[in-house]
Amino acid sequence: MKKRAAILGFLLIAVSTAAAAEFRHIGDFVVRSRIKVTEDQAKPTTIKPLRLSVYTDGITVRISTTGEVENSSEYKIYRSDGIGRQQGEGGALEVVPGVQARSEKGGVLRQIRLTERTLTLTSFPGVSNQIIVTHAVAASPPKAVPAPSPESAAADR
Repeated sequence: MKKRAAILGFLLIAVSTAAAAEFRHIGDFVVRSRIKVTEDQAKPTTIKPLRLSVYTDGITVRISTTGEVENSSEYKIYRSDGIGRQQGEGGALEVVPGVQARSEKGGVLRQIRLTERTLTLTSFPGVSNQIIVTHAVAASPPKAVPAPSPESAAADR
């Protein structure tokens, strides 16, 4: 009986591990602004709109510019109980659903705040006095293309 319980426990762990390894697409975001912060200055920098695809397995967030999970930056989720934000100057603090995650690679610490509508990426280069804040908003879904009518499909033959 103990052997069966041990095998069942092992199978449950294996299944949950396999399920966690599957990344799902959770949305696309378009980069709208980038600000470089140094000491007492915040300088907006010019940036072309860039589409980012976001994926998660519940433990990790992956962000890709190509739309492929394999070619992405990876961030480990450290907080998933919501994102605090303030509406307007002096407004009340509210908590909205979202996650926070971070990555450290090559001496650069990166932190993301991800909600349904926004993605904020903050980079802290290790050997620089600059902080770079990149802000993206949820991308509009692609416009629907109407299906061809039966009459036009027959005419194409």
